[in-house]
Amino acid sequence: MKKTKVSPSRRVYIQNIYRCYTSEGSTMPASALLRFLHIEQMEKAASQETAEGLIDRYEIDQTARASRTMTFDGFYRYMESKDCHVFDQTHASVYQDMEQPLCHYYISSSHNTYLTGNQLVGRSTQDSYVSALRRACRCLEIDCWDGPGGEPIVYHGHTLTSKIFFKDIILSIEQHAFEVSPYPVILSLENHCTHGQQEVIAQHLISILGDKLLVSGLVHNTQPGQLPSPEDKAVVVAEKLSNLVVYTKSVKFHNFAHSREHQRYFENTSLGEKKARKLAKASALEFLQHNMMFITRIYPAGSRTLSSNYNPQEFWNVGSQLVALNFQSLGLPMDLNNGLFQDNGGCGYVLKPNFLRMDLGVFNPNSYRYNLKPAHLLLKVVSGSNLPASRSGKALDPFIRLEIHGPNSDCTSRDTDTVRRNSLNPHWDTAMNFTISVPDLCLIRFSARYQTGLTSEFIGQYTLPLISMKKGYRWVPLLTREGYSLDPASLFVFVWYY
Repeated sequence: MKKTKVSPSRRVYIQNIYRCYTSEGSTMPASALLRFLHIEQMEKAASQETAEGLIDRYEIDQTARASRTMTFDGFYRYMESKDCHVFDQTHASVYQDMEQPLCHYYISSSHNTYLTGNQLVGRSTQDSYVSALRRACRCLEIDCWDGPGGEPIVYHGHTLTSKIFFKDIILSIEQHAFEVSPYPVILSLENHCTHGQQEVIAQHLISILGDKLLVSGLVHNTQPGQLPSPEDKAVVVAEKLSNLVVYTKSVKFHNFAHSREHQRYFENTSLGEKKARKLAKASALEFLQHNMMFITRIYPAGSRTLSSNYNPQEFWNVGSQLVALNFQSLGLPMDLNNGLFQDNGGCGYVLKPNFLRMDLGVFNPNSYRYNLKPAHLLLKVVSGSNLPASRSGKALDPFIRLEIHGPNSDCTSRDTDTVRRNSLNPHWDTAMNFTISVPDLCLIRFSARYQTGLTSEFIGQYTLPLISMKKGYRWVPLLTREGYSLDPASLFVFVWYY
């Protein structure tokens, strides 16, 4: 009878690592823990004080703490802690330069923010704005139409989507705009109202938002003829109501040459995804240079009646700032958006790489060769833990798909082998090597899946920028399609890149 291979648990694997740094039967001294931090975790700045701090934080055995050593249980607690999270915890706070002009940032942006479902019969609600703001979305769309009793309403025009009052949306925005992020919120107003109700819109913005509404230029702007930075003031900026527009006046896009000649620094353009895609393919360098000076908003095609999303990466690659997505629609595009914008403290603003802010002549997103230093990535998927079981209770066959997202030259995916009938503690120990041409644009997505015959079924995922990924032995949390934690489900990996 053939024996079934027993997968070692994560605890056993970590115990083997611990034994490499201790003598038989002894505890781990701070000096050995420091060697582990230097050699395995690649934390070159770690010191004896760092190691002793970890002992104080995770060791509960009083004798071990007094002798400045760590038992295996303390080491295991450390390895399961945020200090060993794959996401660099220094990036969980705002750490980037926030005094650059607004056009130098990716800005988390929502399309048809009022909808909870599709664009034909979906429900509209102000709660969708609260949800987006609590996810640090910094650009909200409001489609305004004439409503009853002189009160403007919001809905997807000429459809059966439900209607809500504009005033109620602004009340929600006033209450929640800066709960999660202190940086500016842009209101993208798609105005279909008659002159009388436009005046009501302006009155509501002024009376409800008060001094939170930006109504005049910021006199302490860094340079004349330049957009302010996110740091200048925590304000709400109206995009398309003429008398209240200051820095994001929407103008029609003709071509890049026309923009160079006529567009002013405080004017921005909105492009549908199809037109933007054609421009990105035919004139990538001009598009990229345009976005060094001006803000561009990209929105989903009108044919996406079910509120599906395009892949935002293709427009981040040319430096577009306001890449607007349907936040209510789940799947890969929103996973990438959430992954990018968890960087820089999850504040909704992420500084673009310097080659997308300055014309250095080193990057063309349509090329396969760049004058940039590539990254060589080794990623070993060691094991999983507590993956969700099937509703039927049937044993499932999990595998991990590792996806690289960036310019076309870097986009790829690879799978581990499938582990048969083990979702509790599957063990893969699969190493994958990648050469990444543009590390600063790279997002890594871990996708856990169950093999189901010739197809596979989604379990959970986690996405983060390569530049936010810690080296060494790390654990990866898994999230649902909705972005909620699947704790205690996680992966255990080893990461190394240079």
